[in-house]
Amino acid sequence: MSRLLESRETAVEELRARLRGAVMTPHDAGFAAATRLWNGMIDATPALVVQPTGTADVVEAVRFARARGLPVGVRGGGHNIAGTALADGGVTLDMSRLRGVLVASDARTATAQAGCLLADVDRECQLHGLATPLGFVSEVGVAGLTLGGGLGYLTRRFGWTVDNLLEVEVVTADGVVRRASRDEHADLFWALRGAGANLGVVTSFTFRLHPVGPLVHGGLIAWPFARAQEIVRAYRALTVTSPPELTAFLTMLRGPAAPFVPARWHGERLCAMTVCFSGDPGDADEALAPLRALADPAFDLLRELPYTELQSSLDGTEPKGLHYYWKTEYAAELSDELLETLRELFTACPIPDAELGILQLGGALREHADDDGAVGNRDAGYAIGALGMWEPDDPAADAHRRWIRAAWERLRPFSTGAAYVNFQTADEGPDRVRAAYGPNFDRLVEIKRAYDPDNLFRSNRNVVA
Repeated sequence: MSRLLESRETAVEELRARLRGAVMTPHDAGFAAATRLWNGMIDATPALVVQPTGTADVVEAVRFARARGLPVGVRGGGHNIAGTALADGGVTLDMSRLRGVLVASDARTATAQAGCLLADVDRECQLHGLATPLGFVSEVGVAGLTLGGGLGYLTRRFGWTVDNLLEVEVVTADGVVRRASRDEHADLFWALRGAGANLGVVTSFTFRLHPVGPLVHGGLIAWPFARAQEIVRAYRALTVTSPPELTAFLTMLRGPAAPFVPARWHGERLCAMTVCFSGDPGDADEALAPLRALADPAFDLLRELPYTELQSSLDGTEPKGLHYYWKTEYAAELSDELLETLRELFTACPIPDAELGILQLGGALREHADDDGAVGNRDAGYAIGALGMWEPDDPAADAHRRWIRAAWERLRPFSTGAAYVNFQTADEGPDRVRAAYGPNFDRLVEIKRAYDPDNLFRSNRNVVA
């Protein structure tokens, strides 16, 4: 045993000597911070954490892991619900030192390193009045969001994040650096756009940008939950007719004790909408008129505001370190039965900080073929789900998880049969991964076999035959 430990220690020291970035074991200072995730429920410990300072460090780490049969995980922002960044017993690449963003405003492109958060990219792009569709929590990592498809306030206008991905630099399982695009390694690029964590370590992303902001119209508006039946039907009518420049997400929740929520509504059940109108400012009043017509809101925070402010406005609603457990589906439409089921579920929900939510999709998603990228799901009009969060020491945690699963079972009959892979939890099996990619799955398996035959990259929502 002592010889085995000595051998491991020697190997780690040799790896340190080959890298410019840090290499940490569980006994080293900084290891805990490098493995701390947003979802405090995740219980996994890598054998090593590598903090690359560039692509050469990534190559060395991948070769090290491959030679020893160790799984590789990648920590971009550490915000994934399933906690896939931590390769239990393997090697986690913490990309937090790689946060550069280069904007070419004339070409309307931005190249972002793999440790960037959404806020990093939005901030640099908005200097030029440009943006690409990213998420709606600014502390999310760009890499994980993109490689799972990517959705946010601009998705209805410009498509999935990967619909706007032009090129990547990626280190594949053989330790080779490749540039992948629609013209170069096109099969790899196709698979990376939706299942990218399975194919390699992407070190940089080049995105197409669009004129957006710097000011948009939007924010949060909420009504008493007692009016839920009225509000959800008004939401459906809005989303069926709204232009692609308008996106509205509906959430049933208890009012958070936040400064922007009047004290009267702290802890009270609400129907809320988070709204973004990114079109011509002169059209904002008309676009938002259906919401203004819903009189007597609990509060109305809709206004003109910087796009970067809207992108970070929900950050405080998902504090780091709580236990998060979600179950979600895609839906093609919002039937009366689905809306009533959501209302009934939230009426009976025993979890203080649970949410029942609807994310509006459609729009530009349908301007692409179903097989344009592994992401697929062009028929998704909405994402729906039950979302729970609670303190790590909550004695009712098991009951909370059971309730979320039971709520999910009631929502599944309204599903397209698929779900957003970035929203899948760690306890969802291979059948759920297969369902996420639908008819694109078999092609994805073949590409996975070609580029990662030994499944080195398996700390993810893993694609296996």
